[in-house]
Amino acid sequence: MKLLKWLSVTDRFYKIYLDKQLAPYGINNSQYMFLIKICRSPGILQDSLLNMFYVHPSNIVRTVATLEKQGMITRSPNDNDKRTCKLYPTERALSIIDEIQMICEKTEALLLQGMSESEQNLFMDFLIQAGRNITSELHIERKGEEFND
Repeated sequence: MKLLKWLSVTDRFYKIYLDKQLAPYGINNSQYMFLIKICRSPGILQDSLLNMFYVHPSNIVRTVATLEKQGMITRSPNDNDKRTCKLYPTERALSIIDEIQMICEKTEALLLQGMSESEQNLFMDFLIQAGRNITSELHIERKGEEFND
């Protein structure tokens, strides 16, 4: 139970830390991944986010709607499939994305502080394997993407 306890503690407090760091930019720990992906891949299909992040489809819809309401992204119809839309970053999002990326990198560095590079690599390998184990047990699959991003 030690592992579960410390996964929970780490998850809870890194999110609190990240929320504090991201607050000046008007986003939170549940939005930054989406915003980074949309800024780095303008025109990405909303449905493709399902294959990138292990969240319920309703969370994607809600997060995309919130980012749009905040003026961070715009949606446009997908000419190939009217049931989905393309997502584009706004100038506002593009003007802050480098700072958001830097905050994420600093947060990762904080979490890995005190570990050598080889220990960091091992930790990531172990964490990825743990993620694979639990998603496999729950029969959760990603379509067309490797697990390690």
